[in-house]
Amino acid sequence: MTRTRTAVITGGVSGLGKATAARLEADGVTVITLDIAGGADLTVDVTDAAAVRAAAEQVGPIDILVNSAGIVGPTAPLWEIPLDGWEQTFAVNVRGTFNTCQAFVPGMRERGWGRVVNFASMAGKDGNPNMSPYSASKAAVIALTKSLGKELATTGVLANVITPAVIETPMNATTGPEALAHITSLIPMGRLGQAGEVAELVAWLASDKVSFSTGAVYDISGGRATY
Repeated sequence: MTRTRTAVITGGVSGLGKATAARLEADGVTVITLDIAGGADLTVDVTDAAAVRAAAEQVGPIDILVNSAGIVGPTAPLWEIPLDGWEQTFAVNVRGTFNTCQAFVPGMRERGWGRVVNFASMAGKDGNPNMSPYSASKAAVIALTKSLGKELATTGVLANVITPAVIETPMNATTGPEALAHITSLIPMGRLGQAGEVAELVAWLASDKVSFSTGAVYDISGGRATY
């Protein structure tokens, strides 16, 4: 009998993380959520490398890592962005992804099978106006994943990144209305994406159905993506 696979999902209490958790559970995957919000299986701040390493030791071997934890950060012209807002956005979106990959990927390499799915954003490709911290941090997640995918290419562990356009989630509920209206207007389908639609892509990337793709960028943008 095949062993049940185990997934760790950061930011797993709400939004894309919550939708992904439900979708993977429907496939019979055992899901462990990491979040700073109440209701998580483990309360972990992904910006804290020691806390992430401790969580990895507590959880033990996993097969799937989904990095969904993220923040929008301050929305303003670059010259008005507060330094602490810039640094916090990078701490969560980039350092958090780095910390979890560093803690969980070595075990996947040892076992010869694994799937890493990181969440970036179309903003990381296009550079949304008045969202320079978010856009730059998500560009960093794209590049991090491309590097990681190449490093893992012969190990049986795949690392890919998803770049959604604006999705209807609690995180985007706090985005400034002007910025939200702008990024929604860029979607040819004329609507926001739904978290469940993104979760379907994650489930595929986290499965055995994917075998010859790593370090790749998967757009889910309602037609916004142009490259």
